[in-house]
Amino acid sequence: MSGLLQLYSLCVLVLFMKMLAISCYQGYLRIRYRAFANTEDAAFVGRAARAQDLPQVRRAGQAWANDLENIPLFFVLGALAVVLRTPDELTGLLFCIFTAARAAHTLAYLGGWQPWRTLAYGAGLACLLALAAMIGQALL
Repeated sequence: MSGLLQLYSLCVLVLFMKMLAISCYQGYLRIRYRAFANTEDAAFVGRAARAQDLPQVRRAGQAWANDLENIPLFFVLGALAVVLRTPDELTGLLFCIFTAARAAHTLAYLGGWQPWRTLAYGAGLACLLALAAMIGQALL
């Protein structure tokens, strides 16, 4: 296995674990506070359903939704970069920066920390754009 494929696979695994952690965090908060927005979930624990989720659960859901807008793009662009053999060092650096930026984005989103959330989002987006440019160059 090439070093770049190995690094890409590691970044995919880290991003998967990060998204799984957000899901578990939401479930933990719902169970801890026995606060469920879905009627059937609330009835299961003998409570009335809430009009809306806890603020922390909503915030985590928004962070997760933002991941769904960005991480699949990384999966596709990263795989193309590996297959098209873009320069290893720069591609690997972009993989690492994107992964770190998405983790920082999640922490900043959950903590409500601006401008850090926007900066982390911008860093991740810049990595995606750079990967797309490198792929375009490899194709020409």
